Formats: sequence, structure tokens, C-alpha cells
Amino acid sequence: MNSQSPSPLVSDVALIGGGHAHALLLRQWGMNPVAGAQLTLVNPAPTAPYTGMLPGFVAGHYSRDALEIDLVRLARFAGARIVFGKVTAIDRDAKSLQVEGHPDIFYDIASINIGITSDMPSIVGFSEFGIPAKPLGQFAKRWQAFVDNHENGPIAVIGGGVAGVELALAMHYRLSKSNSLARVTLIESATLLSGSSAATQQKLRAALRDADIRIIEGAAPVSIYSDHLELSDGREVASVFTVGAAGARPFDWLQSTSLDLTNGYVSVDASLRSLNDKSIYAVGDCAHLIHAPRPKAGVFAVRSAKVLTANIRADLAGSARKRFEPQSQYLKLVSLGRKSAVADKYDRAVSGNWAWAWKDWIDRRFMDRLNNPPKMPSPTPTKGAAKDVAKVLGDKPMCGGCGSKVGATILDNVLATLPTPTTSGISKATGDDAAIISFGKQQQVISTDHLRAFWADPYVMSRIAALHAMGDVWAMGAKPQAMLAQIILPRMSEPLQARYLREILAAAGEVAAETGSALVGGHTTQGAELTLGFTVTGTVQSTAKTFEKARAGDVLILTRPIGSGTLMAAEMAGEAAGDDIANVVKTMSRSQSGPAEILAQAAHSMTDVTGFGLAGHAQRMAAAAGLTAHINSTTIPFYPGAHRLAERGIASTLAPTNRASLMIALPETPAASLLVDPQTAGGFLAAVPEENANATLNSLNGIGTEASIVGTLSDWTGQPLKVC
Repeated sequence: MNSQSPSPLVSDVALIGGGHAHALLLRQWGMNPVAGAQLTLVNPAPTAPYTGMLPGFVAGHYSRDALEIDLVRLARFAGARIVFGKVTAIDRDAKSLQVEGHPDIFYDIASINIGITSDMPSIVGFSEFGIPAKPLGQFAKRWQAFVDNHENGPIAVIGGGVAGVELALAMHYRLSKSNSLARVTLIESATLLSGSSAATQQKLRAALRDADIRIIEGAAPVSIYSDHLELSDGREVASVFTVGAAGARPFDWLQSTSLDLTNGYVSVDASLRSLNDKSIYAVGDCAHLIHAPRPKAGVFAVRSAKVLTANIRADLAGSARKRFEPQSQYLKLVSLGRKSAVADKYDRAVSGNWAWAWKDWIDRRFMDRLNNPPKMPSPTPTKGAAKDVAKVLGDKPMCGGCGSKVGATILDNVLATLPTPTTSGISKATGDDAAIISFGKQQQVISTDHLRAFWADPYVMSRIAALHAMGDVWAMGAKPQAMLAQIILPRMSEPLQARYLREILAAAGEVAAETGSALVGGHTTQGAELTLGFTVTGTVQSTAKTFEKARAGDVLILTRPIGSGTLMAAEMAGEAAGDDIANVVKTMSRSQSGPAEILAQAAHSMTDVTGFGLAGHAQRMAAAAGLTAHINSTTIPFYPGAHRLAERGIASTLAPTNRASLMIALPETPAASLLVDPQTAGGFLAAVPEENANATLNSLNGIGTEASIVGTLSDWTGQPLKVC
């Protein structure tokens, strides 16, 4: 799905890894996308740490958030899909990527920007007790935990290059500011800083002496334990936090690709293409420039991004490629722990606080460009449009998922005009989640639902849509039985149609297997955008959990946080944090069969919280049973980031309609706004007898469900809903 281009999709470009070059490519692509090309970024996490600010983070000058490039935001800006996972292999014949936890991803052009690793498998105990400095994300997490736990044990850094020296100085500074007595030892198997100029060596050695950092040269670690290291010369070094900053090497899985490699790094020509596969590019530390070998440094990845972007455009459009000519001399700014740095160029070095301020300015400007791309324009009516078009368009794009549904008041008014079904065996309860069909004593339920895609990955979006449709069956206390798919693909070439359908049907098949149902057919067509729907049937073992079965005194249990509509609206606008989006997408993609089984036995009545929001669904349940629902807004769980976004006034496009459909006036507060937030694949709201409520809650939480008691039902008080 490429919302920025009305052209049919004809080519797939896969970006393997969220390194600096790919992050810059996404920004450049968003400014000028190639019509007809779909961009896919595959990265294990929703963010990527910026190497230039790592020493500052370790020293305590930057927060963890300041270190992270938000790949979700960049992907949205570029009109790209993002897949959270690790690429483990490339099938070059099939032109496909094997990705952990995801169906194979096919490509026409691929680019590799995965960096390197500092893992040291040859050292006994490193995998158990050592911490590689690269990849940076895991190291930053471990260091933050070490600092937060106020540990005072000794530290060892393996590797006496610039990276190791920077880390050692930064760690010493951070611990000295917290009055820690921990000492840092820097270990180099050869000579410290052997690759640096004499002037830089002199200044960095002086900084190490001033910090009283112990230096060991000419000895290598052979074994690592939880509290010490053993060196090749027989000495022992005390350490409870051992970092590997030497021997950076390429990832092992590249060996299986049969790409031309140089010492394990992907060999590329001046256009950054693989020497033996012209459909694959490689940039950054994982690549080796055959025509101009250079040391591993972030500056080359950053400066190659423009050429990489231009050459992928050229391949797609059939035009000439550009050459990447890396500079032979470049400015090196090396942090000294405190807010001071060494500046080195042309083998000359100067230092001072001004150098750190200069580096800080460069790094912050770089991050600001990536994490704050230009705002997407608001929708505007075409010239000469009817006068009410602007009013309907509103000031932001329409949300996807349940945020694009028709409002409750319109639906109820239109549905009220339909004749009452007279076919025998079909029962209908006002507002219930599914129709009930009776076969003698056996009952079957049937429901259908579809979603306008809000997430560009068809595999993940299909999982969410299928599980969302299952929610209506589960809410009736039924066991899923069969499902039919209704698929609308955006207009695309036949090869891409096949790729999309493979991912969609893989997800639907997984959901069917996980829920004990069967995918038995469906219908597929093309349209303006990706839309996914499912019709689901289920069988009821006892009695369907219809709304009118709720009882006064029942406790209301909610099985998932709310706020997904607000988060996804913010994501569309480039305002949400990538970590928060990854969390809510992961939750929506997770089956609720476990909670459904527990509540089918415990609840009088149940509904899944979807388009009408928590307040709207509680009101409908209570009204159907002739009761009043009392919602305690202080006990309602929110998705991380949702409340903060609501405080800023961000909301789904359906939220105002949901608020207007309530029979009470809600206060204008962030928490109240989230009560009318439309949910996609939301949790269950179950009316459970008071005497069973705590046991049910414990059972739900025991299987990992974020369940909470959010209210009660009482006899009618004159209105179906009260919020306190």
C-alpha cells in the first residue's frame, strides 16, 4: 500500500536493516517517491540507535529516546511498509527474504544496511556474560539497566580502538557522577589506538590517565565469567559488566547468501551494487567498497545514502546510475566522557568543550531531520468542488480500521427501518455482535467485518482483520468454526498481486489454525486501497452471551487497554512514537481465544470493544438489558502513549461521532476522550457475576491478559451509562 501514489504498484524494493543510510533513504523517498514502487523496510525493532550519540547516552548527556531514529515515522512519511523481524537468509533465485515470524518477502531490488556485530564467540563465556557494543540497541538497553540498578561493580571494555576508548571514558564519567566506586579497565590485545593519528593518541591517552582508567595492552581475554575475566597472560581482571568493542565483524548469515564477500562483508562496486548480483545493494559497515576501501565509520553510510537512493530510482526508472566516491579525509569527533571532545582531521588533533558542542549540534541536527520529517499535507477539495466537500473531508485524513466506520446513530436509525426477520431459526437481539441461527437445540452464530487498512504490511493487517472479525463470534461465547475472506487489493501488477495474496492467506490460515476454525473460501478483487474482511461462523455450546443476559450487580471486566484509534491516528500524522505503535500493532495481532474461553464460562454477557469505543459498547450492552453501566475512568488501562497523545488533542476521525452518540455528556478530558476512541481488535467487555469477578480476573491475568475491572451494572437509573 503506497498512499502517496495513485499509480499501480509494479515493483518491490526491500530495505534490509534500519541503518543510517536506509533511514536517510526513507526521508528522501518521502520527499519524492517513485510512482509504482513499493518500499518495504525489514528491521527487528521500530527504532534504530544513532551511533554518533551513543557515547553521549552512555555518559548521561542524552536520554535513551534521544538516541533513537524512529523508523515507523520515517516509513509512514515514505509511504513504505515496515516489518518487525530479522532477515535470516536471502533466496537470490526466488528473489525473496526469509524473515523471522513473517512469510517470505519478495523483492525486485534489495539493499542491505545491517551494520556489524561486536559479538566475540571465540572467547569462552562471552555469549553468557559479555555484552557486544554492536548492535547498539541491545547494548544501550543493558547499560541503562546497569545504571538504573545502581551497580558499583568493576567494568571492563575489550578493545582499545576509538570506539572502546570512547565507551570507557563515557562509562567512567557516568558512574563518577553517581558517586560510584566502580573502576573501568580497558583491554587491548595489541597497541591502544593503533589506527589513530599520533596527535589523537596523545590526547586520548591523557584523558584515560586523568580518569584513572586502567589500561592493559598486549593481552587478550580468553574466558569471561560473571565477575571477572581471564587474560592470555594468566592475569585476572575483575568485571561485572564486560563490553566487547573490538573485533567487529559481519553477521554470519551473509555467508549463506552466495554473494561475493570480502572477509565476510558484501563486496560492492562504485554504484554500491553487489559484484555478483545486480539486484542487491549494500551500504554502511556491512559493505566493502572494492574501488575505494575505507574503515568502518558512520560518515560513509550517511554520505552514501544520496547515491543509494539515486541508483535505486535509476534501476526502477531505467536511467543511469551514479558513482559513490568516499572522501579520503574526514572529520573525526571523539567524545571524552565529559562534555568535551577531540577533533581530528589531516592527522591533526585539537580538543575542548567547543568540540563537544560542535559534535552535539551536528548530531542533534541529524536526528531532527530524521525524526521530524516535513508534515504531510491536509486533504483539500478539488477545484470547483461542492461547498460541503471541505466539511466532510475535515482537517485530516480519514482513519483506517474501525476509525473509518459509519457512526452508531446513523447505523441504528437506518437499521431500525428494516423489517423484522421472519425466517424460522434466526433470532436477533438488538445490538448484539452476531446473528444466531438455531438448528434444533444447536446454535450457530455468524458475523462479518472488514477493515480499511491502517498498516501497510498485508500479512500483519490480515492477522488483525481476521482476529477482529473473530471477536464478534467469541463475544457471543461461541467457538469459531469457519471463515470466508473478502479481499480488496490496491491496483497492482500480477506478480505483486500474487505476493500480497501469499502474505494475506498465510496470515488468515494461521489465524484459522490458532482458533480451531477453517478458512473455506472468499472473494478477491482490486480497488482503490487495501481492504480486508472476514465472515466468521461459530458454534455455541450452551447459551449465546447476548446483551439482554447481563444482570444488575455484574462486574464489568475489560481484557485489553484502549487507545488504539488515537495511536493509529497519530501514526498516520507522524506524531506517534515508534515503540508505542509497535506495541499496539503486536497486541492487535495477538489471538484472544484464551480470554474468550475463560469468559465464555464466566460471563453473563459480553461484547468486543471496537468501533463505538468503550463507552459506546458499554452503553449498548446496558441499554439492551435495561440496566445502567457505571464506568470507573480511573481503572481503565490505556495503551502506552495514548493518554499523552489525547492530552495533545489527537483523536480518531470517528471519535466526535462516537461522543455525540452517547446519551450522556462526557467531560473534555484526555481520559474521557479515550472512552470514545474506536478500537480495532479491541478487548472484551464482559459482565461477570460479582462473586466470580476476582477469580475470573485472576484466570485472565494468569494467561497474560491485561484484564481490569472497569465498572459495574446496576438497576436502571434513568440512563444507560454513567462515568465517574
